[in-house]
Amino acid sequence: MNYILFDDASRTNLLPLTFTRPVADIRIGILTIREKWEKMLQAKTSSKTEDYLSKKYPTEFTIDTDNVWVNGAVCPNEKLVAEIKTLKPNEALMDSAKVVAANTGNVKSFAAAALTDFTKYESHAKAMSIENPWDIFSKNGEAIKSDFELVTKGRKSLALSSTNQVIAPENIFVEEGAVVECAILNASTGPIYIGKDAEIMEGSIVRGPFSLGEHSALKLGAKIYGPTTIGPHSKVGGEVNNSVIFGFSNKAHDGFLGNSVLGEWCNIGADSNNSNLKNNYAEVKLWNYDKERFVGTGLTFCGLIMGDHSKCGINTMFNTGTVVGVNANIFGSGFPRNFVASFSWGGAAGFTTYKLKDAFEVATKVFERRSMVFDETEQEILTHVFELTEKYRK
Repeated sequence: MNYILFDDASRTNLLPLTFTRPVADIRIGILTIREKWEKMLQAKTSSKTEDYLSKKYPTEFTIDTDNVWVNGAVCPNEKLVAEIKTLKPNEALMDSAKVVAANTGNVKSFAAAALTDFTKYESHAKAMSIENPWDIFSKNGEAIKSDFELVTKGRKSLALSSTNQVIAPENIFVEEGAVVECAILNASTGPIYIGKDAEIMEGSIVRGPFSLGEHSALKLGAKIYGPTTIGPHSKVGGEVNNSVIFGFSNKAHDGFLGNSVLGEWCNIGADSNNSNLKNNYAEVKLWNYDKERFVGTGLTFCGLIMGDHSKCGINTMFNTGTVVGVNANIFGSGFPRNFVASFSWGGAAGFTTYKLKDAFEVATKVFERRSMVFDETEQEILTHVFELTEKYRK
């Protein structure tokens, strides 16, 4: 079977995080949703996403095997994978009204809303799905535990140094090349995964569930409350609680990040903080791009959602339930508004447009720091996002 992960209607709800990636490339737990599927299917996948993303994330069809379309917002489990593998051409797997997967045989097209001729079966797998940005941190504990079992099954952890204080070491897995010295690790509340060549510096305190991606670092004296995920190539310090950082992003200094999601290529300035609880303990509302208004999350604790390439200066203060788009640059005193449009430059005193030329210069330097190239494909994606979000900057 050839597997293609498609974006469903949840993509719009998941903006700004999905302005720059398919839904399947959201990180939750240790792995991205795509990485979970590829490990469990033991097969590579491609994507069906927005046209402007398709150069970076192309759709790959086959004519000599069945093409199976899998909902990229759904996280796999063993039962779901088994159900999908039994699908024959013109059969679909459903979760109520939502399409989980469909086998189109050798047909090279697919529309989740046009399966009238398909035989439909209800899934009994009870798989987790990501419908809203706050699901990413709310469901992250469950995802870390599931991924931990998947990634470590049948493998042996690297031994931890005797300089560390460890609780429940059986729930800790350390990959090759990782360095952990003089830290306190409590895995009695959930597993702790430390990726390849990652580092937890002296004085750090970690309470699981927690995942630290490869080549990432916890800075001296970091305080981490699970469930928290730090993706690859990131540096994190200060206090972090129940948050997900996709990767290639830094919050390297003191300050609080709680009940939040940061995309890639973000940077949080020293002593910046976000509120994750309103003073009156009311339900937190977040900006929703689909409805173009603030919507209820059903949560009392909800912090910051920040799209790729966005950054804030030192001592930035984010209100409870703030959404920052792609490539925003925030600085200055006071609280910026709860919705900051993509390519905004400024803060509480007001915003101007962050010009593409200037944004590209910064992105080029940031990529070079990771020995990567900010190429034409990346520029085209950000240019399209700039155009898509123009109305929000007025």
